Amino acid sequence: MPFATGKPPRLTRRRALVGGAAVLSVPLVTAIAPASSRAEDQFPTPADMLNVGAMQVSFDEDFSTLDVSAWGPGTRWIAHTPWAGDFGGARFANPGERSPFRIVDGKLRIEAKRDPEGDWQSGLLASVDPDGNGFSQQYGYFEMRAQLPEGPGVWPAFWLIGKDRSKATAEIDIFEFYGDKPDGYSSVVHVWHRDGRHYSRFHRNAVFVEAMPRAFHTYGVKVDPDWIRFYFDREFLWKTETQPEHRQPLYILLNLALVDGPTKNATPDPSHMIVDYVRAYRLD
Repeated sequence: MPFATGKPPRLTRRRALVGGAAVLSVPLVTAIAPASSRAEDQFPTPADMLNVGAMQVSFDEDFSTLDVSAWGPGTRWIAHTPWAGDFGGARFANPGERSPFRIVDGKLRIEAKRDPEGDWQSGLLASVDPDGNGFSQQYGYFEMRAQLPEGPGVWPAFWLIGKDRSKATAEIDIFEFYGDKPDGYSSVVHVWHRDGRHYSRFHRNAVFVEAMPRAFHTYGVKVDPDWIRFYFDREFLWKTETQPEHRQPLYILLNLALVDGPTKNATPDPSHMIVDYVRAYRLD
């Protein structure tokens, strides 16, 4: 059941997704296998080139206003994961007096800071509520334009989850950025099976050698029946084969989390992620 009052437990991403026994509270990316090294998976073909102009917009959030509630129903966003599995070293706070969300100059600002009790709080948005109401889409291109925070402990992410979690959880991490690894970010594809099996493909995108995370960039993924393709500033990065569990409607999540470990003691207070827009496009 959703957390009605108080603070949800702080979980790792893995425990939040699959439940069961606790796992080590470390960033998930450290425990998964690398992507294929096949040349056709790493270097673009004409089919990998992105043509956004040929796609139809199916979801357009420009954050001129913010339509969010704690759990829904009836709002565009809710402020927790729909399965009530919050994670990381900061509590994901509800909108209200201590809301982590602000609209500043037509953009969304998600703030991580210590609350008056000295505990970290931050924000997460999900595009469906616990009953599955809201935006999801099978196949298409999903994109966010954002500025990322810098500093130890920050853990912003933009990701997708499959609506049907009855047998497995299908996850696509478009980006996970760790402030103690500022040269780039990770993209990961997961399938968390209920019987404990775990499929994953991982790629480290060292894009911030010349570009800077605190500048605005676009982070995107295109999903079709055969391939999951990742893009930075609409340039192809890598691809991996679409798994059967990902051939279903996917919904959107974005958050500014903190790694639940010693680094959060050195995290800049406050830290901010600025989001210009979130969009989805149909492939037809």
